[in-house]
Amino acid sequence: MARWIAEWHPDDPAFWESSGKSVARRNLIFSIVAEHLGFTVWTLWSIVATKMGAYEFTTDQLFWLVALPNLIGSVLRVPYTFGPAKFGGRNFTVVSALLLLIPAVLLGVAVGNPNTPYWLFLVIAAMAGFGGGNFASSMANITYFYPRHKQGVALGLNAAGGNIGVSSVQLVMPLVIGSLGLAAAGWFWIPFVVVAAICAWFFMDNLTSAKANPREQLAVAGKAQTWIMSFLYIGTFGSFIGYSTAFPLLSKSLFPDAPFAAVAFAGPLVGSLIRPVGGWLADKFGGAPVTLWNFAGMGGGILLVWLSSTSGNFWLFFLSFQLLFLTSGIGNGSTYRMIPAIFQAKAVAERGESEDALLYGKRQASAAIGIISAVGALGGFLINRAFGMSFAAYGTPAPAFLAFGIFYVACLALTWWCYTRKVGVKVVASLAYARV
Repeated sequence: MARWIAEWHPDDPAFWESSGKSVARRNLIFSIVAEHLGFTVWTLWSIVATKMGAYEFTTDQLFWLVALPNLIGSVLRVPYTFGPAKFGGRNFTVVSALLLLIPAVLLGVAVGNPNTPYWLFLVIAAMAGFGGGNFASSMANITYFYPRHKQGVALGLNAAGGNIGVSSVQLVMPLVIGSLGLAAAGWFWIPFVVVAAICAWFFMDNLTSAKANPREQLAVAGKAQTWIMSFLYIGTFGSFIGYSTAFPLLSKSLFPDAPFAAVAFAGPLVGSLIRPVGGWLADKFGGAPVTLWNFAGMGGGILLVWLSSTSGNFWLFFLSFQLLFLTSGIGNGSTYRMIPAIFQAKAVAERGESEDALLYGKRQASAAIGIISAVGALGGFLINRAFGMSFAAYGTPAPAFLAFGIFYVACLALTWWCYTRKVGVKVVASLAYARV
């Protein structure tokens, strides 16, 4: 059964109201389902690593198991971005969902054997990176379904539905593992993955207008805006996925007797639910101003976490971390609103206000999303490795917190210079005029 839509004009109000809106909503819903499962598999090891005391791995080794899925997932986001344009959004969603079965099955088998070597756990953790790639293909696909003025909320909802997968893992897995054993961490998700793939097959669509030559799409890698936004996305999404996966193990290392497993899900849930609000604020006030002030909030958040980490009070530490999840979620929504706005503003400036220019801008934005989301996801790897190295070298996460704070200051300065600055624009241009 082939489901290809040849005529798709979401920026035409009449088309949108008559048929476009309902089709877009249906594709968004089942895209969220598949992406949610991608995030659950991607971040399984954030909980599994805290339950591996029988293997006597060091803290640094455990942080490697948490970090490696982030690294592989970020790399896979580049090829995954071009999947919908090459094979169709519906078709690629089915395949990318079914690939999640591999790391889930291997995890269930490996932890059932007490003699499984560490290197094999590293390989299986790396395969969980399949789930990280799903985000890029899902976001690149949904970009085409919605008009410009609704992309902030649509992309925010799509991303939030996926991001909540982190919270699902951290809420459900301690209960499942406690009842059924560590092997259930892999087996539990298999029927859900199969259902997600079946739903994508029957209820999603491919868009002919989304077809594009991957070589042409890769041309965005040569554009400065792609790499500027990649840097900023490390600060927002990289922080979200890094802190989400690191929090359980970090809490266990700092507060061994605290009930961290019972509340670890709260931060990722807060960051996920607030993401559409970040998109809505960006639609209303502009993505760049929201992102600018948000990085200021993230700088304050990391300072509070640093101070509370030495207080001996877990709940103070926990509440301080919620500010980081809140601001990273808002920043995820606002930066993702900026990406299509930037590339469509550039396209209109170069080609004039026309449907062809808007479609060209969407294709550019869709391709850029893959690179930006890939680089941004590296933040999850870098944060976990920073914590691992800090504990290995100094026995404390303080050096990592310092590095994160400096990075947020750099992100704030870059956002101001490139996207909100109105001084000196005759000498060095900025995109403040475009209200991205």
